[in-house]
Amino acid sequence: MALIKEPDLGTPGRPGEPTVTVQVDGMSVAVPEGTSVMRAAALTGIDIPKLCATDTLEAFGSCRLCLVEIDGRKGTPASCTTPVTEGMRVSTQTPKLEKLRQGVMELYISDHPLDCLTCSANGDCELQDMSGTVGLREVRYGYEGENHLDAPKDTSNPYFDFDASKCIVCSRCVRACDEVQGTFALTIEGRGFESKVSPGAGGSFMESDCVSCGACVQACPTATLQERSVVDLGMPSRSVITTCAYCGVGCSFKAELRGDQVVRMVPYKDGGANEGHSCVKGRFAFGYATHPDRVLRPKVRERITDPWREVEWDEAIGFVGTRLRDIQARHGTGSIGAITSSRCTNEEVYVVQKMVRAVFGNNNVDTCARVCHSPTGYGLKQTFGTSAGTQDFKSVAKADVIVLIGANPTDGHPVFASRMKRRLREGAQLIVIDPRRIDLVRSPHIEAAHHLQLAPGTNVAIVNALAHVVVTEGLADLDFAAERCEGFDEWAEFIARPENSPEAVEPISGVPAAELRAAARLYASAPNGAIYYGLGVTEHSQGSTMVMGMANLAMATGNIGREGVGVNPLRGQNNVQGSCDMGSFPHELPGYRHVSDDAVRTVFENLWGSPILDEPGLRIPNMFDAAIDGSFRALYVQGEDIAQSDPNTKHVTAALEAMELVVVQDLFENETAKYAHVLLPGTSFLEKDGTFTNAERRINRVRPVMAPKTGKHEWQIVCEVAQAMGYDMHYDHSREIMDEIAATTPTFAGVSFDKLDKLGSVQWPCNESAPEGTPIMHVGQFVRGRGHFVQTAFVPTEERSTRRFPLILTTGRILSQYNVGAQTRRTANVVWHPEDLLEIHPHDAEVRGISDGDTVSLASRVGETTLRARIVDRMPVGVVYTTFHHPVTGANVVTTENSDWATNCPEYKVTAVQVGLKQSASGRSAEATARDLQTLSD
Repeated sequence: MALIKEPDLGTPGRPGEPTVTVQVDGMSVAVPEGTSVMRAAALTGIDIPKLCATDTLEAFGSCRLCLVEIDGRKGTPASCTTPVTEGMRVSTQTPKLEKLRQGVMELYISDHPLDCLTCSANGDCELQDMSGTVGLREVRYGYEGENHLDAPKDTSNPYFDFDASKCIVCSRCVRACDEVQGTFALTIEGRGFESKVSPGAGGSFMESDCVSCGACVQACPTATLQERSVVDLGMPSRSVITTCAYCGVGCSFKAELRGDQVVRMVPYKDGGANEGHSCVKGRFAFGYATHPDRVLRPKVRERITDPWREVEWDEAIGFVGTRLRDIQARHGTGSIGAITSSRCTNEEVYVVQKMVRAVFGNNNVDTCARVCHSPTGYGLKQTFGTSAGTQDFKSVAKADVIVLIGANPTDGHPVFASRMKRRLREGAQLIVIDPRRIDLVRSPHIEAAHHLQLAPGTNVAIVNALAHVVVTEGLADLDFAAERCEGFDEWAEFIARPENSPEAVEPISGVPAAELRAAARLYASAPNGAIYYGLGVTEHSQGSTMVMGMANLAMATGNIGREGVGVNPLRGQNNVQGSCDMGSFPHELPGYRHVSDDAVRTVFENLWGSPILDEPGLRIPNMFDAAIDGSFRALYVQGEDIAQSDPNTKHVTAALEAMELVVVQDLFENETAKYAHVLLPGTSFLEKDGTFTNAERRINRVRPVMAPKTGKHEWQIVCEVAQAMGYDMHYDHSREIMDEIAATTPTFAGVSFDKLDKLGSVQWPCNESAPEGTPIMHVGQFVRGRGHFVQTAFVPTEERSTRRFPLILTTGRILSQYNVGAQTRRTANVVWHPEDLLEIHPHDAEVRGISDGDTVSLASRVGETTLRARIVDRMPVGVVYTTFHHPVTGANVVTTENSDWATNCPEYKVTAVQVGLKQSASGRSAEATARDLQTLSD
């Protein structure tokens, strides 16, 4: 495919019907009211010269290149800032305009390096293009006067440079940082000839508030801001549209290449989830795909203490098939199982669960969603009837009050966070419910109306208190509850009880009752109230209860079934929604249909030619327990590093050591591979051919930009393992797998590669009743018919602080790193986060003699690790926080086996711990420091 050049209409579109008719150079066009003259002209095929204008940013009118003449008006107004009016007659090409534009361009060129032939942006420079467009042939001013040609270059950022000598001060980078990203890291400093782009008081991009999202690079019309990869490799020559493989936002990108080498990833303007925006991971951190650590050939060994032996594919697959059959013969059909990956495509996940059911002959299949969003699936299915979020991401633009619970989208889902921040700057109100003061509580041009800084583990008490106010103060939407829901009266009686009041909850949660009441009133009285949540909701012993509690709150206020409302999980990994959709849970077949359903099983049995058990199989925690007990003997792990990501690491590794066969299919030798007998190389997203499903149920195509470096697609490997076990599983192309999914799964019935290629993406359900997908769920009625109110009693977690472990640890993510860091740690992103740090409140640090930067021990009842301390006041006293991106830290060594009552989702967010000084930042040991303190006290 040739290099894709997306059209730029100059200024953003305006909503509404095309009711205003205007003539541009004699051509008529009808556009919505408020449309700029520039955009109207572009819609007729007339591109007015421009430098400061682009259709991703509001018009600025600074470059004076887009001048036009309008009948009946004096002067030459800027077309980008001039709205059309009915009957307007515009001329874009006249001798007067030609002379003015050439004069403007002369001024730009007189202060710009004339190095076009050697410039990295040659052929992709708007200044170069516009010089030709306006017919500039000479520069009368010369190049000897005052200029900026010796301006310094900022090379501090690992991914792009800022060459001030080439800057034309169009402000596009500044406006992109403000309007698109919402970070406000850049500004124009100085006036007149001294004007220049500045990254603020820091002096360089790396020292500024810049989050390296790339919006400024994308907006720059010259080589002032340029990717280093373009400088090193040259301009790309072809594009492939694909989907990011990091978080659950599911951004669409143009992978731009020279040959089969990726030069850069450019966010795709037509991407349904991101609409041309990106974050530092998706935009720049793709280098792991070609990292020398990649495993490209299969490896096997008899025992985990043996060295690896590289083998050919046939030997590796034969080894796996023979061992699995042998283990089943000796230990029974249920002695083996698999874990699917939320980083793999729907098609790759589907064939793994098919292998388990049709080939292994059991339902022992689970997915990493078990340890993150399984309570979402359970809770939303019980209340709404389907295991997914209710809205598309665009919906947030219609929200008036946003409740953000247990999520940190600026770090975990940054592109969606930019959408949310845009809406907040427009006037929407924000309620943050989180033990930690995340950036959205207060950041440039944004301040939350309420920050309910609750004690970890008290989520359910908080949501019940909010609902208590709604019911007892007459704020409920009784008509909605009566018309569309069931169980409201019983639930209302339960929620109105005194134990659910804000006053009763205050001593439990630490949140003042007055704040709870004010937040409840704000949400309930909003025309549109939306709830967004993350792992801070689900990774608790009452995760499922909390999801149902949020659903109750939304139904009670009528905030379901239209734009700007809903209950929306911010899924962590790129295909965690898809891996669940594909039947990766031990109790459900694809489409969330229980294995006990005879009719559903019959569909798959007829297609697969194999019986399917009607009893659920083992969940991940059950697999580990059974392995230690001796009844579970082999595990196929697809693309998950369970030895780093799952809780109570010692228990996980003991289970892996107890198995006769562990097969790991992944890009790198991860922590789990240390306990594996077979290592099957996986493919990066740049080599995959299939689909991902993001957090808004959007099914996006993942197109290969290069052939698999391993020689095989991952779905082919699984099929060959099945064949080695005696089952004929074969597909010629991944599109055939999607066709099988569509044929067996009602919510995917209308999905095909051809449709995705035509429409770009669709949101399930996609079927006869919704042939182009379903952006908003539960319109008119719920999937289950009537929404179901569930009583959500607060049950305190068993994990409590004690004298031995007086602090509570909670965990989360950081912007530059992703999950267990296997991908991002192999990119330049490590410059922002080279290690996991323990955030500790100044009071808790002081009483322990801990200073900023000291090495500390972090211990719980199940394990201990060591890391450096960072003293901050983001958490309340008694709460500490860390990330889990580096295996050397191994944060999950200390997390316990406590889990959600319904789904076994681990309680990562509440672990009782103690923190102690190991080594001061000056190099002094804890013992020496203690002696000094004792001497002072004496």
